[in-house]
Amino acid sequence: MQSYQEFLDLSVGFPQDGYEIIEDELYFNDLNLMEMIETYGTPLRFTYLPIISKKIQQAKLLFQQAIIKNNYRGTYKYCYCTKSSHFKHIVEEALKNEIHLETSSAFDMPMIDALEKKGALSKDMTVICNGFKTFQYKQYIIDMLHDGFKNIIPVLDNKEEFNLYDDEVELDTPCNLGIRIAAEEQPDSQFYTSRLGVRMEDVIDFYHNKIENNPNFQVKLLHFFINSGISDTPYYWNELEKYVTLYCKFKKINPALDTLDIGGGMPFKDSLVFDFDYEYMINEIVSRIKEICAEHDTMEPDIITEFGKYTVAEASGILYKVLGRKQQNDREKWLMLDGSFITNLPDVWALNQKYILLPINNWDSEYERVNLGGITCDGQDYYNQEAHMNSVYMPKTRKVQYLGFFNTGAYQEVLSGYGGIHHCLLPSPKHVIIRRNRDETFNFEVFGEEQNSKQVLKILGYTT
Repeated sequence: MQSYQEFLDLSVGFPQDGYEIIEDELYFNDLNLMEMIETYGTPLRFTYLPIISKKIQQAKLLFQQAIIKNNYRGTYKYCYCTKSSHFKHIVEEALKNEIHLETSSAFDMPMIDALEKKGALSKDMTVICNGFKTFQYKQYIIDMLHDGFKNIIPVLDNKEEFNLYDDEVELDTPCNLGIRIAAEEQPDSQFYTSRLGVRMEDVIDFYHNKIENNPNFQVKLLHFFINSGISDTPYYWNELEKYVTLYCKFKKINPALDTLDIGGGMPFKDSLVFDFDYEYMINEIVSRIKEICAEHDTMEPDIITEFGKYTVAEASGILYKVLGRKQQNDREKWLMLDGSFITNLPDVWALNQKYILLPINNWDSEYERVNLGGITCDGQDYYNQEAHMNSVYMPKTRKVQYLGFFNTGAYQEVLSGYGGIHHCLLPSPKHVIIRRNRDETFNFEVFGEEQNSKQVLKILGYTT
């Protein structure tokens, strides 16, 4: 019978970029994963920071190439969507690449202020402030405008939001605004229109009534987010055309408008058969925006994107040990892991998200179909199919088995409540950050130890 390695190669083609097998063990971007497991134990979350810079540079290059190829007259700005991962090591790595930031809630603002005081960013940086804003969020924006963050752009999510800025921003502090368009939802959605943003038919009237004659404000940016994410589908292109057309109409009555924020949604590699054509898609977006603007005799806008998952997902993974094997009937074999999908990878449970799953060792063994079980007492704590097939296969062995989920860097730590209370009181796993030294050796840093019982009892109120 074939070995697991032969089976995977015939199924999807393997090794692939970033993965290789050396002496029956898996390496991730040259990282010896078995050595990491032997050093730090499992479950183990790791983040390999150089991938973040690699992804940012890839997107910036492809947009620049598309701009040149299409003789596009606007510029491109890459904004990192902080809600994907707010951790300091993530944001600081992203900031090494001359990017800008997009925020979604109040506490983003003191985080940005702290980074500025440290010298990691300057007050000239563009900060796109999205979301339905609480009073505190709006007050932070006003305070930072007064403090010299001149390129903060609050994106109005509703018409009432403008009133506070109008009351508080002094005339010597000009404020550039954005307006978010309430996009139409996908055809299979329960709703017709997004809950976020100003209705498309209200945008221009709102501008005339509230902003046009106010010398303290100008609308510089129009923003939308298409909920399917960036995808080569009739739905995506139809929505893009509508919003670019609105931009052109708005630009004619508001010459200050010069930027189109097309949001996020760039896919990340969630499967071994992932084949998204980034170059084609970026070129097509730039080309279509230019084409629509030409039809309306309008100067092309500067383009902003807000990539979150794309930026950080592929930098992280989580490694598990198989604690036990259970044959529950003649067809279903379970590998029980020393962690939980619900607590470590909540998108698996909540959104049926798939990640790249690979064994760390025993690649020369035969393979078998299995189900993976988390350690909580919950019927939903399992993983039993891959994005590219309806089953999970692992090496067939009685030896100690380790396995890893890869490209898990977006949202999972925050959604699972880093450092907090988790389902069945399972602890947060140890987290290791990995950097590359100038001589290409690895630098390992333990960002967080595995949560202990004293920390949990204190949160629950049993101890002080």
